[in-house]
Order: sequence, then C-alpha cells, then structure tokens
Amino acid sequence: MAIGSGLGAQIGIAAESVYGTYVAPTRFPEFTKESLALKKTTAQSAGIAAGRLLALSSRRVVTRREAAGSIDLEIANKGMGLLFQALMGTSVTPAQQEATTAYLQTHTLADTAGKSLTIQKGVPLTSGTVTDKTFVGCKITSGELSCGVGEMLTGTFEIDGKDVDETQTLAAASYVAAAPFHFGQMAVKTGTYSSETALDGIRKMSCKIERPQDTERFYANQSALKKEPISNDLVKISGTIESDYVGTTLDDLHTSDGATSLVWEFVGPTIETTYKETFRLVLPAIRLDDGPPVVDGYGVVKPSFTFTGLYDGTNLPRIEIISTDTTL
Repeated sequence: MAIGSGLGAQIGIAAESVYGTYVAPTRFPEFTKESLALKKTTAQSAGIAAGRLLALSSRRVVTRREAAGSIDLEIANKGMGLLFQALMGTSVTPAQQEATTAYLQTHTLADTAGKSLTIQKGVPLTSGTVTDKTFVGCKITSGELSCGVGEMLTGTFEIDGKDVDETQTLAAASYVAAAPFHFGQMAVKTGTYSSETALDGIRKMSCKIERPQDTERFYANQSALKKEPISNDLVKISGTIESDYVGTTLDDLHTSDGATSLVWEFVGPTIETTYKETFRLVLPAIRLDDGPPVVDGYGVVKPSFTFTGLYDGTNLPRIEIISTDTTL
C-alpha cells in the first residue's frame, strides 16, 4: 500500500508506435510536480420544454476530449532519453563509445511527426490506494531547461495529449540509480562552431525550445478525439544568460548583433576511460536580443542577456547525452 499523499505518486513513460495507442511504461522519471489532466468540451441542450425550469441532465453531451499539462523534473544522468527524443524529433539509438559502458545519445532537431508518448501517472488516495490515469498520444510542445548558482539542472515539459484512459493497470514503478546534473558541473561556451571557449562570470542560464503544432485536428469519424498534431510554425528557441560583468564578450555581441555558437554543458563523473556523464545543448547560432549592462547601485554590475536560437545554414541544434543507458 502506497503513502496516501503525493509521496506515493509516480509517473511512467513509453514511446508509442502508433499515435494515441497505449504502450506500457518502461521509464519512471523522478519528478517534482505535474499538471496533466483531462480536458473535455461539453454542450448543453437549450431545448424548450413546457414548464421546465432547469436544463435536462440527459441532454448534456461531451463533444470532444483531449489532455494537457506539464511535468517538472530534475535532469538526471540516466533515463532522460525518451523525453528529449519527443522534444527534438530525431529517432535515437544510443551509440556505444568504443568498448566502454558509455553510450552517446544525439538528439538533433527534426520534425516530431510520429514522436508521441504514453504517460501514466499514479495519484494516491488518502487511503493509500493509487489511482491510474494514463495519457495517450502525448506530444511535447515545449521544453525549458534552467540552472543557476547552487541549483540542479531542471526541466519543464509542456504536453498535449489525445485522451486519458483510466482502464489500464498501473505499472509497478522501478527506478534506476541516477543523480541530477547541477551547477557545479556547468559550463557555458561561445565562439566559432565546434571551437567554442568558456565564458567567465556566468551565474545562471535558461533555454526554451518550443515546437508549435496544430493541436486542433478534431474531425468527424474520430469519436471526439484529435488526430496527431502537425508542426505548423518554425521552431522557436530562446533563453537568458545571467552573469556578472567580468568581460565584454556578450556585450560586444549584443552591440554588433553578431552571431555566435553556444554550448551549454554539464560534465559529471567518469563512466569509463575518457567518457564522462554528460548533458550538452549545442546551438550553432544565437543572437543576443537584450541585456546591455546598466549600473543600478553600488553592487557588481549583473547584465542579463536574452537570446534567440537560429539556423546557421549548416548545423542544426542538438542535445547530446552520454550515460550508461543502452536504450532510451
């Protein structure tokens, strides 16, 4: 029997082969909060019946069903691949690094067609009984990462879902031994693509990747459910770099509106030989939109630069993960 509070909750995920078709969860990420919920649209009859003063219950109908919400979690050194595959779009198979136990995942930006998840959450009653809510056809519409001084690397994933199924059996959660990436492992680099150098004075960084999609594909013959959302706008990448004013690299880029490659990475303990636990976001071209340094008192000047991620014409943004995960 589970604890009758959020302490007894769980989330499990699995990649779907067919949009909206349940697949039993295979990964159970540890999360900090979630807001996944059924969204239903109803219509109430306005028919007039002699002497009736209240709308008739039997004449209310559900005209469409869908799901939406978000999941917040710490980005750990294992078990993150399914979420980033659904966000970035590339079909990824971890590649073994030489003859070691280290495996590289390369999540390059691509269309997210066919990349949907089953997300099952267990919600405890106060009695300790855990109720099952299984969300099928889950498409990640955005992912935002953030890490600052004294913090862990965290992520928020916004989700659009096809439906909620409460008839499935709640999977038994199993957790891998994993540790979150954190500020002590963080580096931020800029410069020429593939030759970026570390920036000094960086205190915090965040980046959001948005995947605009047509989530209103409700048609006849679909039993009030949507068809798989389709990309309907350019990908949007934006973020913020907060720093102490120890150099003019970012300030100069803001002034000139010049482009630079940006690498944001976290490097942890050694897995084997030269391969270390790694989480790396590579944006081959960003331009700074705002944040020139201003003096607002006696303290250290702390500019906060906002940026937009763009295409350099050759290289696409990507997320690289080195871990011991042999599969997503």
